[in-house]
Amino acid sequence: MNIPDSSRLSYQFMTRNDAELFFELDQDSEVMRYINGGKITSMEDIIAVSIPRLESYADQSKGWGMWKVSLRMEQQCDLFLGWILVRPMDFFTETPQWDNLEIGWRLKQLAWGKGYATEAAQAVMAVVTQNPKLISISAIALEDNLGSINIMKKLGMTFLKKEYVDEPLVEADVVYYQKSLR
Repeated sequence: MNIPDSSRLSYQFMTRNDAELFFELDQDSEVMRYINGGKITSMEDIIAVSIPRLESYADQSKGWGMWKVSLRMEQQCDLFLGWILVRPMDFFTETPQWDNLEIGWRLKQLAWGKGYATEAAQAVMAVVTQNPKLISISAIALEDNLGSINIMKKLGMTFLKKEYVDEPLVEADVVYYQKSLR
């Protein structure tokens, strides 16, 4: 599965070979503010935690994984902006929701406020939600992450619930938004 490029953005499936890009993105405390309170991620955590987690659910044929988002630049290399995540909701629990995909995003500050995250999430959603077995797509964010919540609303999602999440990189109360696909 591939995500078609737009006039502004290009997409590529990410793998362990992109560890430097994951690390680069996570070095900005403002980018990490709504993930873990602003703590930057070490390369050791990228290699020991982030990459193995990614590899446990990555399946390009289904669109599951992380999709690199780059700004298309004429006569230059494309500029890495961040990524869009896709995986079954609750993947790391005993009861993953195979018919409900989670979508998420993390982009550099230089991309904020320009519509890139919404455009990228819409492009990825348009492709990965073609599976007729899916009944919904969901996203989570910290309650005060109004930028991400606004993106969720632009994607047609509505508030579902608030719940505590305890994962290796995030421990916090989050809000869940969801869009029905049927």
